[in-house]
Amino acid sequence: MARMVAERADAIAPLAEVFREHGYEGASLALIGKATGLGKGSLYHFFPNGKEEMVRAVLDEIGQWFEDAVYSPLRNERNANGAIGAMLDSTAQYFRSGRRVCLVGALAVSNTRDLFAQAIRGYFIAWVDALQSALTRQGRDAKQSRILAEEAVLAIQGAIVLSRALDDPSVFQRAIEQLRGRLVVEGNEANGAGDSLP
Repeated sequence: MARMVAERADAIAPLAEVFREHGYEGASLALIGKATGLGKGSLYHFFPNGKEEMVRAVLDEIGQWFEDAVYSPLRNERNANGAIGAMLDSTAQYFRSGRRVCLVGALAVSNTRDLFAQAIRGYFIAWVDALQSALTRQGRDAKQSRILAEEAVLAIQGAIVLSRALDDPSVFQRAIEQLRGRLVVEGNEANGAGDSLP
């Protein structure tokens, strides 16, 4: 259902869902207009460079949400266990327990990857680096922390794909709980996190 869009920022969430559902190539101006409630003229007023600018705006919003909800706590929280637990909770919420496509991941494997290569690379590097930082604060060595961080992000991304392919959200939830068992040191409570999601 289309929602009322009064300014550019209001268009980001519906745009994100169109690109998740239809991909970059499949997201026609008709579909975008229907989702945002904007006509072609208004869309080009807000996004003069068309779909590419729309996707860049969505990627910026996603990047900012992950920075605030995931990366910054992983880098800065004194309680590394709590930050890792919160990352897993926030991730499960953001991806709707595997029901929501990771737009960044989808773009990474599409034929439009090169258009958005910097944002895609930045998203994954920031996540791995931030998680490595938290794992290192738990007392693990840097090399082990890096490997675990890469494996965790890989597991989350793979669980999204498999969960959607099988139409079974429990696949994603099991992956999150397995990661919790591997990454969170026993004895500390993890805090949940939530926010409006781009």
